[in-house]
Amino acid sequence: RADRVAGGFDVLVVRELTGGLYFGQPKETVKKGTGERAVDTMVYETHEIERVTEVAFRAAAGRKKRVTLVDKANVLESSLLWRKTVKAIAAQHPGITLDFIYVDNAAMQLVRDPGRFDVLLCENLFGDILSDEADLMVANLQLLLELRFVLDKLLNILESPIVTGK
Repeated sequence: RADRVAGGFDVLVVRELTGGLYFGQPKETVKKGTGERAVDTMVYETHEIERVTEVAFRAAAGRKKRVTLVDKANVLESSLLWRKTVKAIAAQHPGITLDFIYVDNAAMQLVRDPGRFDVLLCENLFGDILSDEADLMVANLQLLLELRFVLDKLLNILESPIVTGK
């Protein structure tokens, strides 16, 4: 909705780029009966999470002082490790608020009310998807602003004395 983004929005997506589902092993497709079975593995170690979490908290310190961890802790073991690790680091940054959101809700809220976010902290796959969504929102907002400009110009032309005869 235009009223939600009229004043613009500023969301920073901090994405872990070296681990997770894209790089985990095993990664394979094997024959199984008359079909196939595909396996991808999401692997994270504490040090990978700590590194990107520090980046997110340092960024938030110079912004609105809020980090939102995007995860799927209700079904993913790796998300539970993310939460545990991020909470420990958050304790070292008492001036910054930490909250949590499941990735499916984050995707919806990013479109619905992007101003509610400051720094989104994401594992690789979730960050890939949400940063693309945020990019598209900015592109769409720019397109809407340009369209409004064109429509305003068109209305000025249509209301001009040359067209109206007045």
